[in-house]
Amino acid sequence: MTVADPEAFVRANTLAGHAPLVPEIALRLATEITPIWQATEDWLQRLGLDPPFWAFAWPGGQALARHVLDHPETVRGKRVLDFAAGGGIAAIACAMAGAASVEAAEIDPLAHAALRLNAAANLVEIAIPGASLVGAACRWDLILCGDVCYEAPMTGHILPWLRGLAREAEVWIADPGRAYLPVSGLTAIARFRVATSLELEDRTEREVALYRLSP
Repeated sequence: MTVADPEAFVRANTLAGHAPLVPEIALRLATEITPIWQATEDWLQRLGLDPPFWAFAWPGGQALARHVLDHPETVRGKRVLDFAAGGGIAAIACAMAGAASVEAAEIDPLAHAALRLNAAANLVEIAIPGASLVGAACRWDLILCGDVCYEAPMTGHILPWLRGLAREAEVWIADPGRAYLPVSGLTAIARFRVATSLELEDRTEREVALYRLSP
């Protein structure tokens, strides 16, 4: 199934809100009173929809955004990619902090709609590539990855590409203790404690480490 009006779907299934760690940024988010919060995997499959990762401010994305807003000099004037951007919290932070350009990569059309709405709500411009970027040549100075190591296939698919990018650009991975985080080639540069929900996580708070990835 293709959603006829993705932006209307996002509006109908989210509310305007703010992530706990980054109140400066407005986002369209699922909450307990929005239909998609209670959506089951079977319901999504019947509609032909991917899981709505774009509707939540995941701990890794919040940590990236917080670090960028607290240290705008790390992105100012740079070409930035927010990879697997979800709703774009890190991308928006980079645009607010003065990045020369920001791309937010997602493959779900509903995520694209959420990214457009969230960028507009924060009065920033973000480019949204239309296809997967995995394997693309480096055209960025900084690549941000929040919460990307949650599945073995995903990690195995993207990690060789990210390590290749790290030869030409900085690559940051923000991770809240996911099972498939690489065991080598990571240098911690910051840590955050991020409030979470028991509906999404197995605890009410996650410690997120921000790493720089080596080739």
